[in-house]
Amino acid sequence: MLATSWIHPDDSAYPPVLPSLLGNDAPSRVTVLGDLNILNQKSLALFCSVKCPGNLILQTYDLAQRLRQSGVTVIGGFHSPMERECLTILLRGTQPVIACPARSLSGMRIPAVYKQPLEQGRMLLLSPFADTVRRATVETAMLRNRVVAAVAGAIFVAHAELQSKTEQFCREVLAWRKPLYTLADNANGHLLTMGAQPLRLNDLSLLLR
Repeated sequence: MLATSWIHPDDSAYPPVLPSLLGNDAPSRVTVLGDLNILNQKSLALFCSVKCPGNLILQTYDLAQRLRQSGVTVIGGFHSPMERECLTILLRGTQPVIACPARSLSGMRIPAVYKQPLEQGRMLLLSPFADTVRRATVETAMLRNRVVAAVAGAIFVAHAELQSKTEQFCREVLAWRKPLYTLADNANGHLLTMGAQPLRLNDLSLLLR
C-alpha cells in the first residue's frame, strides 16, 4: 500500500523552482503520494475558470483527448468543472498525471479513480500544505495554483473570466516569463492581449518545447 512521504528544501527531489519563483511563499515541505519520478518529467499545467463558454468546452475536451494520446504529463488542481472533466479523460489513458489538492494529504480520502493509476505508478499526488490544513479555501487554492504553475514546464488556461482571480493569476505567470497558452477565441482575447500564446490543437509539440 502506498504511503505519503515528505520532501524538504534540502532534499534533491525538492523542485528548486519553488523558492526561485515563489520566494517566501515557497512551501517549507511538499507532501507526495505516488511515483516521485513523475516530478522529473516536464509537465503541462491545466487551468480553467469555473465558468467556461460552450465552444471552449468542446475545444478543451478535444485537447484533453489529444494530451492523453500524446502522453504529455499533465499537472493541476483539477477543481473547476472543466478541469475535473479533463482529469476524467486523462485518467483513462496511460500518461502521467500530477494532482495537487488545495489542502494537505493527511486524512484526505483518496478518490477511487485515483487508486489504479497510483498503483500503476503513473499518478502523483502533491500538496504544499501542512498536515493541519484539512480544508480547501480560496487562499489555499490560489497558493496551490501558484505551486502547480511553478512546477510545470508550460501552462495552459482554457479560459479565464475577465477580472477574475484566474486572470490575475495569468498575469503573474506571464511575469515569470513562463510559456502560457490559451485557445485562440474571442472569449480569450484579453489573455492573448496580455501575452498568452494561441494554442492550435494540431500542434501540441509547442507545449513543452
